[in-house]
Amino acid sequence: MGVIAPNAHGLDEFAAALHEGRSGIRFLEKLKELNFSCQVAGIPQGVDELKERYFSPEALMAMNSNMIYAGIAGIDCWRDAGFVVPSPESQAVDWETGAIIGTGIGGADTLGEKVIPYTDAGKVRRLGSTMVEQVMDSGVSARLTGFLGLGGQVTTNSSACTTGTEAVINAYFRVKEGRAQRMLAGGSEGASPYIWAGFDAMRVLSRGHNHEPEYASRPMSATASGFVPAAGSGVLMIESLESARARGARIYAEILGGHVNCGGQRGGGTMTAPNPEGVHRCVCEAIRNAGIAPTDIDALNGHLTATMADVQEICNWQKALGVSPEQFPLTNSTKSLIGHALGAAGGIECVGAVLQLARGFVHGSVNCEDLHPELSLFRSRIPQQTIDTEIKILAKASFGFGDVNGCVIFKKWESLD
Repeated sequence: MGVIAPNAHGLDEFAAALHEGRSGIRFLEKLKELNFSCQVAGIPQGVDELKERYFSPEALMAMNSNMIYAGIAGIDCWRDAGFVVPSPESQAVDWETGAIIGTGIGGADTLGEKVIPYTDAGKVRRLGSTMVEQVMDSGVSARLTGFLGLGGQVTTNSSACTTGTEAVINAYFRVKEGRAQRMLAGGSEGASPYIWAGFDAMRVLSRGHNHEPEYASRPMSATASGFVPAAGSGVLMIESLESARARGARIYAEILGGHVNCGGQRGGGTMTAPNPEGVHRCVCEAIRNAGIAPTDIDALNGHLTATMADVQEICNWQKALGVSPEQFPLTNSTKSLIGHALGAAGGIECVGAVLQLARGFVHGSVNCEDLHPELSLFRSRIPQQTIDTEIKILAKASFGFGDVNGCVIFKKWESLD
């Protein structure tokens, strides 16, 4: 796995940040200058120095923040999986490995900072020859493929906030069907006011905590006032058991199953709100596909963005699982620590979910001391401080604009030997 998140870079640091409840949300002067109502965000730190260790000056000239985040997380994942990054001169192609690296809004920073102003000024020729690859959504997967020499299916999915989780599920089925030995999967999102402006205009971003950023992201809180925008990337290597064992790979977890669907924007579902039946069906089908009972799920890493949808999400899960509040899985929101990274959210949070399984803890959700009153019966199942405990099965869900849903079921790896 590989991750670059607002509160950490790398697996060990990210696991430590989650365990410690370390926030990656900061005040951004630029958002204040632009008159955003929300002036805080989660952006990976130290990237200007970090990127020089990963990419040549020539490569960086054709990369925006979205591509840089995806490249760092993808290369880290590749190395963590036991592979060596090939030299740029190598002509070898890995025909057995592909990539599904999703993004939500992609190269909006390049459009806003370069393409639109240069075009409007009649200076198209000054744009250079790399603008297309920077603004096309598939630039994140295409650029990573060039670094690693991948020869399987290479594509970029985009399903709003479900994107990263959907990529993992799609990669899982591709490997399960024997169409690839392994797939890099996850999501990435750049850091730019041009990506976040529309959400600020919708008034769905956090307000009222610009002076205290670490308190701004408040999933499941009675005083939640919207989500905190964020950026970064999380990538996982999904591999067949036979391939992984044959090469002696370290295995963190097993994917038991998953499912994606859409609520059809009916039955209460809209472009921006989920159809409860669609969510219920998605979760139930993921559980069925995993071959487990609902009560087998020990922990749930929710979508839980700090909007009015949080209560509905927990209620949908309770209906799908058919359990009492006291029997509900331990539930947390990684967004309370890093914000909502849009197309990257599922990728980053899947990495975090697997780390919790592999290292035996459930991180706390911060800023929900004033738990929403409609969730009061679930209080004992929503830890606010990290719990060190062995969990075997964890469900990760994501829900996005367009009434789209995704749920993947992870199991802690237990050697067959």
